[in-house]
Amino acid sequence: MQNASDGRIGIGPATPALKPTILDGTFSPLLKQEAHQIGDMKVQMEEIADEDKIRFDIAGAESMVINTGTASGTPGPGSKQMVIFRSKLNLADKIMRSLNLFLILVSLVSVNSDASDTLFQRKQIRTVMEKCAEWQLKTWEEKGSRHPWWDWTNAAGYTGIMALSSISENEKYIQVLISKGESLNWVTGPRRRHADDYCIGQTYALLYAKYQDEKMIANFRRQADSIVMLPHDESLEWKNNIADCEWAWCDALFMGPTSLSYLSTVTGDQKYLDMAVKLWWKTTDYLYDPVEHLYSRDGSYLDKREKNGRKVFWSRGNGWVFAGLVRVLENMPENYPGRKRFIQLYKEMAAKIASLQQPDGSWHASLLDPQHYPVKEMSGTGFYCYGLTWGLNNKLLDKKTYWPVVQKAWTSLNLAIHPDGMLGYVQPIGSAPDNVDENSTEIYGVGAFLLAGSELYDYVGKRNE
Repeated sequence: MQNASDGRIGIGPATPALKPTILDGTFSPLLKQEAHQIGDMKVQMEEIADEDKIRFDIAGAESMVINTGTASGTPGPGSKQMVIFRSKLNLADKIMRSLNLFLILVSLVSVNSDASDTLFQRKQIRTVMEKCAEWQLKTWEEKGSRHPWWDWTNAAGYTGIMALSSISENEKYIQVLISKGESLNWVTGPRRRHADDYCIGQTYALLYAKYQDEKMIANFRRQADSIVMLPHDESLEWKNNIADCEWAWCDALFMGPTSLSYLSTVTGDQKYLDMAVKLWWKTTDYLYDPVEHLYSRDGSYLDKREKNGRKVFWSRGNGWVFAGLVRVLENMPENYPGRKRFIQLYKEMAAKIASLQQPDGSWHASLLDPQHYPVKEMSGTGFYCYGLTWGLNNKLLDKKTYWPVVQKAWTSLNLAIHPDGMLGYVQPIGSAPDNVDENSTEIYGVGAFLLAGSELYDYVGKRNE
């Protein structure tokens, strides 16, 4: 691959591709440094005449130059030029992904205004969201689902598809959700008090808000009425199948309170929100670490330690909490008595989460021991990107501090998208940090990615108004 004189990417003799996981999420910090180490790759900033050059150096590799030009698209003073030394050892079937990577690289360094970067333009955000969603829908059509349609896995995915439907011009996304509801007769899962099984209730409520069709929420509303009538006075110790009747694990804070909160909004009945708040704090009082500002997965993890001696805090588990937190806040009136306490918790978690972001923009499976889980993980990353961008949209977070975090997170998420639209690096179903690779995917990861994209789409639009 060669540098074209007009600033475009010129393609020369075919060379193997870069792995898409080695990038730092944003180049703005690199432009201020002489050199930066990313894994086994060295990034070096050089000034040559009136141009800047970013050099990616791997031993025994050959180079490629991308001259991105100035904002007008032509080389000259102020233009950026990247020299990328590409390993000869990678497989040829990664070439298409590397081309996508190079386009992202160009977008990140071509102009100073991040709003003008291709990756952060509304059209591109929507396009990559639709690409990911199309892969998921095609997979369902061709292979079916690995999980029941009412299951929490799919229900988390539905939340993202619902968010995409609000910004896409394609009606198919909302129609898919309606067809799932109709196929289930608008009933939740079989365990009536298990939060996993009524996670789908939030999508039913959102569809009802759009179509005002009572059948969409009738069954779930009766179920919720029975839930709010119960005392909920059992211990949250992780034994005796406590998850069947209490929110005794942190994941539940995305499944249960969100569904009750959306139901409260669409029905105008505050009792559902009141119960969501009551049970939220019961779980928080048991699982939240006020020093680390993170949640243990359940009672069995309260005293567990990682290999480095730090407490075990699972990335996706805290991602469930953080995403659930903003979805409850989304349904909480400004004058609601307990809102300030929720906002305080949100800001505490946001600060902690931002401090744990890795150089490539992701969060690893273990929040406090990322070295022993050295690969990026996209379900937690997606939920954090979603929650932090929501905070920017709602003016709860400082732009100077948190916008760079979001930029790096969204870049990392995009680099995990395969050429066919599959989102990789999603940790399989579990309850603790575990290994992940580029071919690991799950529907809840897609949901997290689409939620993040929807908030970013709104934020970019507001910034350009």
